[in-house]
Amino acid sequence: MADPVIAQKMPYEKQVEAGKSYFWCACGRSASQPFCDGSHKGTGITPVKYECRESGTVFFCGCKRTADRPFCDGTHDTL
Repeated sequence: MADPVIAQKMPYEKQVEAGKSYFWCACGRSASQPFCDGSHKGTGITPVKYECRESGTVFFCGCKRTADRPFCDGTHDTL
């Protein structure tokens, strides 16, 4: 399995809607950050499904090193 690429060293702030599912890019290769566009194929890394229960703002991890996938936990500050 390949290591994930650091897409950016800060979170992605996104508005999400209750009842929708989102697929967070875990490989860092997607051109549609922070969401998956299928670029992970062949890497052994798969996206993380996030089922939104409440509309609002979410901070998705951009460095792909978070322990709280798919959310930012501040790990980017140590890179």
